[in-house]
Amino acid sequence: MKGMHKRLAFSAAIVASLMVAACNGKEAESATPEATPGVAVGTENIAVVTSAELSSGPAISGALGPEREASVRAQVPGAVMKVNVDQGVRVRAGQSLAQIDDRTLRDAFLSARSGFTTAQSASERSKRDLERSERLAQAGAIPERDLEQARLANSAAISQLADAQARLTMAQKQLDDAQIRAPFAGVVSMRSVSEGDVVSPGTALFTIVDPSSMRFEASVPAAQLSEVKVGAPVSFSVSGYPDRRFSGRVARINPTVEQGTGQVRIVVTVPNASSNLVAGLFADGRIASERRKGLTTPYSAVDLRGLKPTVLRLKGGVAERVEVTLGVRDEEQERYEILTGVVAGDTLLIGAAQGITPGTVVRVSVPSDQPPAK
Repeated sequence: MKGMHKRLAFSAAIVASLMVAACNGKEAESATPEATPGVAVGTENIAVVTSAELSSGPAISGALGPEREASVRAQVPGAVMKVNVDQGVRVRAGQSLAQIDDRTLRDAFLSARSGFTTAQSASERSKRDLERSERLAQAGAIPERDLEQARLANSAAISQLADAQARLTMAQKQLDDAQIRAPFAGVVSMRSVSEGDVVSPGTALFTIVDPSSMRFEASVPAAQLSEVKVGAPVSFSVSGYPDRRFSGRVARINPTVEQGTGQVRIVVTVPNASSNLVAGLFADGRIASERRKGLTTPYSAVDLRGLKPTVLRLKGGVAERVEVTLGVRDEEQERYEILTGVVAGDTLLIGAAQGITPGTVVRVSVPSDQPPAK
């Protein structure tokens, strides 16, 4: 019996010692700090603070149109004898576009020219008669009445010559107007006449546009009018070239605000020497009312949910939350100017990586053929 009691006591002592050892092991394990687990991110989740030029200004949208456009209309009545050009044809200034039947006009011109020649001869004859009468009157060979008649005849001849000259000029103009010519170098955008058509003065025949210079007609809110200046640069894209950017300058600002919309119309001149742009394209752009160089970062690197904007910066391989002060907002490049909080070369977490808890160790996996995002 005593032996059994001894064995039970020994077993109890072993269990107690094992329990104490287990407790001591747990305390030792808890006394050793765990290493913070690392998080791996790709280059698509980082951005480097760089120095770049930024611009800001009101957004605008509208349509493109030709800076110079002319509707060529008939100036004289008649049948169209010949059409020399079609839509899309490039023409020179003064080039013949069409010919209106000018036979009646040519006869009128010849008659007017004959009348002018007759009046011119009569004027010269009356001038010589007046000079002769003046000499005879000075010598007392003719009475003053004859001299006065010579003067009146000369005045009438001069008036008749002026009238004949006006008739000849009008006949010449009408004859010239029968030949339809391009007012300036450009492209025929519309042809509204065919051979055999009978036209009257005012009938639209052709539309000529100068594609070398376009204009971007747009509107800006009246509240942002202070940011718009004549000569300010404009950057925009058009529906026909989604991957290209075009530039122009503000040329005119409408002096009145459109009722109901609160918008102010502006016109932007756009060089188009290569003729890539065509009238009617929808354009969407921005006026660069302010330009300056500073530290920049993408929109996706800035957290605006708090009282102050912050970024998540990598420093020593650890993520840290940093308050920043923002400057210019460049909506075209989708970047902020950062005035304080970071320096050039700082690495910021963007996109999904912004959900990483500050204090976490972060490893950036950079493929050998891919540089860090900027």
